[in-house]
Amino acid sequence: MFPSYYLSHCASTNDAIGTFMQKGLLAFSVYTYNQTQGRGQYGNSWTTLENKNLAFSLALAKDKCPLDENLLNYHTAETIRCFLAKLTQLDVFVKWPNDLILQKKKVSGMLIEKKRFGSEWYYIIGVGINVNQQDFTSLPSAGSLWTQSGVHYELDNLAQSLNAFLFAHLLNFPPESQILESYNAHLFKRGELGVYEIEGLRQNGIIQYADREGRLHVDLEHRGLEAFYHKTIKMLY
Repeated sequence: MFPSYYLSHCASTNDAIGTFMQKGLLAFSVYTYNQTQGRGQYGNSWTTLENKNLAFSLALAKDKCPLDENLLNYHTAETIRCFLAKLTQLDVFVKWPNDLILQKKKVSGMLIEKKRFGSEWYYIIGVGINVNQQDFTSLPSAGSLWTQSGVHYELDNLAQSLNAFLFAHLLNFPPESQILESYNAHLFKRGELGVYEIEGLRQNGIIQYADREGRLHVDLEHRGLEAFYHKTIKMLY
């Protein structure tokens, strides 16, 4: 087991984790239930209520990780998906590229950054999980483990379970083909007709798969099969 540090509060666990750096560590983590300035993907904010949700960051030595950033993102998303599915005993899906969907609501998200501490580079994997929050009036697409499963979760137990699960499974790097297969097998809305916004226009389409370059392949009604990078296509419903 690798070290894990609890913070009573912090602005962002992805920023605070550098305080606990010890030279030569393969991996370690920090977590809090009171993150005040959390960040999501591509500059989005991740706002949480104090003592209702979990903010967790794991530092992984870059030279010890055989995966590039796209595959690490897929592997991490699938690992967290598996953890939440086992925890809730419900189906959990990955909404491309890295949101976790439980009963059609987003309950978790990820942010992976690269940071240098001294002479060593690390991947910083930030994970936010909505745990016991109930009010999502201003975020209609979001929910929590409690709202979606009907179960109240004890935060300390959840944090320790997540830490153990990540170190047991995330650091066990499977072959590239297995990562892609597992990720696509649990891809939200795959094979279903949906509505997407592309360059300001609405298009009907069906998600086919995500590729190793991080692109989503969608079969569009009037344009055929096209590949999209994040932020160039938006799922509407």
